[in-house]
Amino acid sequence: MTHPDHRTLAALGLAEAPRDHPLTYPGAWPEESGLLDGDRLLPLPRLTFEDRVPVLAIGSNACPAQLRHKMREYGVTDPIPLVKARVTGIEIGVSAHITGLGYVSASPFRAPGLTRELFLTWLNPAQLDAIDRSEGVTAPSGAYDRVLLPAADVRVELESGELLDGAHLYVNRRGVLHNGSGTPRRHPGEHALLTELLAESPRLRELFGSTPEEFCVRARGNQALCTRGTRLFAEEGWTTASGLEKYVRSADG
Repeated sequence: MTHPDHRTLAALGLAEAPRDHPLTYPGAWPEESGLLDGDRLLPLPRLTFEDRVPVLAIGSNACPAQLRHKMREYGVTDPIPLVKARVTGIEIGVSAHITGLGYVSASPFRAPGLTRELFLTWLNPAQLDAIDRSEGVTAPSGAYDRVLLPAADVRVELESGELLDGAHLYVNRRGVLHNGSGTPRRHPGEHALLTELLAESPRLRELFGSTPEEFCVRARGNQALCTRGTRLFAEEGWTTASGLEKYVRSADG
């Protein structure tokens, strides 16, 4: 008699990726730290990995199913440690662009004094290259830059109480959306976000329809429409700085 494997993503309720189901963005995150190994999330032997790069996951990069998709797309098979951390100084905002996968993704913004739980992905060179490429870091027209946050500015505390010397983060090149008063808007989940944005802009409804479902269907795979919608965010006066731009300039030298 065979016994079910309780460590599979399906058994853990983590098998759906936002790239396949846009309205589920940012996707399901694990309840605890783990090692993503193919279709399974295994216990971690430790929380730090000196031979890997720590990267904070803000949106779907904390979703094991999305990570699995990205790694397979670039032919990378090595396991990925996902480690829970308490992060002070960063909040999850809304990207000032529309992705061709059919959703408006998350982007970080500076939030001094705010502490929230995020996941760290510890990436080896091949994995880091795959995520960089998926985020458009290497493309002139890509959406994100990867920056190094110094520990003096952003505190990253592991479950063990250990503090990291620093961590990497993907910052949107176009900034983030604000909430109407200039303060960056928090990402409430895709369905709620699209409901809010469509209600606020007749022009956005003209392009993408009146419901989140219509939005995703029209946006998915239509890069020209997504580019037009991204321009509309700026035209509507919705975009603002994330407060993280200085780290991009520092990274550029």
